[in-house]
Amino acid sequence: MHPPPSLKARALRLLATREHSRAELERKLRAFEEAPGELAQALDALEAKGFIDAQRVAESVVHRRASRLGSARIRQELHDKGLDDDTVAEALAPLLETEFERARAVWRSRFQAAPADATERARQMRFLLARGFSGDVVRRVLAAAGTPADDEDFLP
Repeated sequence: MHPPPSLKARALRLLATREHSRAELERKLRAFEEAPGELAQALDALEAKGFIDAQRVAESVVHRRASRLGSARIRQELHDKGLDDDTVAEALAPLLETEFERARAVWRSRFQAAPADATERARQMRFLLARGFSGDVVRRVLAAAGTPADDEDFLP
C-alpha cells in the first residue's frame, strides 16, 4: 500500500488541472494538514518556485469566463479566489473596454430577436444582469436590439 501523498504533491496535482490561488489551495488542502504550519510551508515553497501566481490565476479566469460573463461577475469570482483588489482591478481593466460587445454576443447567443413585450424584455434584462453585465450595458444592448428604453426604474 502506498503512503498518502504529501501536501506538496496534492497541491501540484491540483495545479496541474488549472491555476489555483494560494487561498484556494489552502481551503482545499487544510483537511490534509497533519502538523500546524505544514501547509503554509508547502505553499510557500510552491510560491517561491513560481507554481502559485495570483496574476496567472486572474488571467486564467478572465480568459475562460470573459466570453460569457460581465465584469461584475468575474470580479466576484476573482475575489472568491482570494485575490487582492489591485490584481483584480488590473485583470479587469481590458474587459471594461469590451463589455458592450461581449454582452451583445451573450444576448445574441441566447435570444435571436428583440423582446416582443415588457415581460420578455424584463426576462432578457435579468438574464444579462445575472451574468454580471452592468445596468447601463444591458440598456444599451437592448436598445441596439431595437427595443424602447422604458426600463429606467427597473435597472440599477
